[in-house]
Formats: sequence, C-alpha cells, structure tokens
Amino acid sequence: MKYYQYLILFLIINFGALALGTYFMENGPRATWYLNLNKAPWTPPGWVFGAAWSAIMICFSFYLSDLFLKNNTTKTKIIFLVQFILNVSWNYIFFNQQLIFLGLIVLTLLNIVLFYFFFNLSKNKTKYLLVPYLIWMSIATSLNLYILIHN
Repeated sequence: MKYYQYLILFLIINFGALALGTYFMENGPRATWYLNLNKAPWTPPGWVFGAAWSAIMICFSFYLSDLFLKNNTTKTKIIFLVQFILNVSWNYIFFNQQLIFLGLIVLTLLNIVLFYFFFNLSKNKTKYLLVPYLIWMSIATSLNLYILIHN
C-alpha cells in the first residue's frame, strides 16, 4: 500500500514540476527569441517534448516510489529536491531569462544529480527506469550546447 501512496505522490509532484516549468517559461518554444535561434539539426519536433517528458515523469515516479520505499532518508529527499529545483528552474533560466550558458550549467548539474541517483542510490533493477530521463537529458544538454555555440 505504501508503494502506491508514494507513486501517487510522485506522479503529482513530477507532473506538477512539468506544469511549473511550463508556467515559468512563458511562451517558451513559441517565443520569437527561441524561434530565431540557430537550433541543432537533431532538434525534435515540438510534440516530442511533451510526449517525452510525460513518459519520463511516469518512469521517474515509479523509480522514486521504489527508491523512497527502500531508502527514505534525508539525503535522498535533499537530492530529489535538488533535482526538482534544477528541472523546473531550467525553463525559467533558458526560455524566460534567455540565459543560454547558465541553462547549460543547470542541465549539467541535473545530469550529475541523475547519474548520482543511478549509480549511488539505486540498488536494484528499478534504476533502469531512469534511463529515459538520462537519455533525454543528454539530448537536451546537446541541444542547449549547440545553441550556445552557434548563436
């Protein structure tokens, strides 16, 4: 029963993070500033972002439910909070404030936190639920880096 309580909690928190990030980026990918950037040739179409983030947050919620059931420590909570803040703040930093380099720093830190989850906090196969998040963050980081270099 506790697992499903965690699952519902993390689904709410993680999809709440997506909603907050969307709110903080204002027009985001529809903003004139972003539309005029020289973007990477591998930039996916807009609809892919929503689909990818939805799948990532579902997988991440299942992962976190298992993690917190087995490793509900202050350290785990702090690392999750750092991940939450970095994930949400990137939207504001990149889209709202147009700070491309700082956005890249945030993504790099988020990657470090996610790899920490994967290699240090996860003791079973549920850590592989992080793989979609890790792959997507690698793509996002490459897109951000491309924009930094080519604009």
